[in-house]
Amino acid sequence: MYIVRVWRVVIDTNVVTAALRSRDGAAFAVMDLIATGYLKPLLSVPLLFEYEAVLRRPEQIREHQLSESEISRYLASVVMLAEPVTIHFLWRPQLKDPKDEMVLETAINGRADALVTHNVRDLGPAAAQFSLPVYRPGELLKRLKS
Repeated sequence: MYIVRVWRVVIDTNVVTAALRSRDGAAFAVMDLIATGYLKPLLSVPLLFEYEAVLRRPEQIREHQLSESEISRYLASVVMLAEPVTIHFLWRPQLKDPKDEMVLETAINGRADALVTHNVRDLGPAAAQFSLPVYRPGELLKRLKS
């Protein structure tokens, strides 16, 4: 019998938006692994609100072409699949961009196995202080295969 470890991950908003923009990229494959249960997303209320605010921006809607109700259904499915994270400790300031703090705090408070982002340069050094691996979507996919 094989035991498959499910990784508990925090998905940065830029990965969610990339996944909705193209079904061909690694971001979409990561979100598909969430839908199939191979990855367990960790989600805090501030991070969910960030997802919603970004996905509802006019420039994002032009790209992903989802209606308001489709965005709501998508976010509801993410919530149903996610493990909720309560933010008990704020670790601010750690990052140059204060808007990225909620992503890092969700990962730390949720004891994530990894943080998945396209913004490794900014999040990586701070996450390393907490022994938190940070991967781009393609890097995570390679890591999962090995």
